[in-house]
Amino acid sequence: MFAPLQNDTFLRACLRKPTTHTPVWLMRQAGRYLPEYRETRAKAGSFMGLATNTEYATEVTLQPLERYPLDAAILFSDILTVPDAMGLGLSFQQGEGPRFAYPVRDEAAVQALAVPDMDKLRYVFDAVTSIRRALNGRVPLIGFSGSPWTLACYMVEGAGSDDYRQVKSMLYSRPDLMHRMLQVNADAVALYLNTQIEAGAQAVMIFDSWGGVLADGAFQRFSLDYTRRVVSQLKREQGGERVPVIVFTKGGGLWLRQIAECGADVVGLDWTVNLGEARQRVGASVALQGNLDPNVLFAPPEVVQAEARLVLDSFGRPQRADGGWDGHVFNLGHGISQFTPPERVLDLVQAVHEHSRALRASPAAA
Repeated sequence: MFAPLQNDTFLRACLRKPTTHTPVWLMRQAGRYLPEYRETRAKAGSFMGLATNTEYATEVTLQPLERYPLDAAILFSDILTVPDAMGLGLSFQQGEGPRFAYPVRDEAAVQALAVPDMDKLRYVFDAVTSIRRALNGRVPLIGFSGSPWTLACYMVEGAGSDDYRQVKSMLYSRPDLMHRMLQVNADAVALYLNTQIEAGAQAVMIFDSWGGVLADGAFQRFSLDYTRRVVSQLKREQGGERVPVIVFTKGGGLWLRQIAECGADVVGLDWTVNLGEARQRVGASVALQGNLDPNVLFAPPEVVQAEARLVLDSFGRPQRADGGWDGHVFNLGHGISQFTPPERVLDLVQAVHEHSRALRASPAAA
């Protein structure tokens, strides 16, 4: 049993219900920009040492909530845990990012892929339960995974990439192999997220970080179709409560309406999308999440606050003329930079809360 929620604003916004203010959380909010995170990371000895230790993962997930009045926590983990559990040998080199020892680049490697035993990811689910208990109902907990396509990019490239040459070569020359990999990934991601929900996650997010590198047409076939396959398998209720699903495609503004039809409750937007226009395009079908440029946080406090207000003004009053509510979750358009001054985050969160309350109280536009 978990403690009842004291602040459900995030969940209400995801489900397009009335809220007193616009909830805010930040992608990568538990991370290297916080000195306390760096201290815990040093104690853990490595990134995976941090992510696989329940106590440390709980500690760093809660750190930003001790500093800022955020409206949600997000599990501290990595998007590549699923392919690691498939036996690809994940490691993190200092200054280089993630790397797989055994990239998937030929037919034999693709055919050998299978949905992993979730016991290999027990450390993730133990962390979810531990964090949920430690939150004690303060705010909801978000679980997450990489999208099938984004996982495939890392699995084929073996690391991050500038040109996606290996994975796109497979996509165009052997689409059968790519579809086989994406099917396995989608079913693995769905099982992974469902197990997080069973462990205590109150919302889940699918990070399609590299969907935007695909051509129109290819995006639908190789990214969106498999995100839809994941969403269709997800548990949407746990303990009598709706579990919202968020889908975020970086660079996906071109396909906003199609993404909004994938079955998710919330569509995340990067900073290149006009939030007001996005609201008009999706109507009342989904809530929106985003979408401040993360680099705004390097500006002086008054600029951070002004830019936050511009994002909120772009979305407008969440109350609709017909009496309904459109949901907005304030976030960055991508993850927070490790070089961000921690003080600017407080400026941002306070500005979002204050201005969104004022917007709700203002008279409707004529």
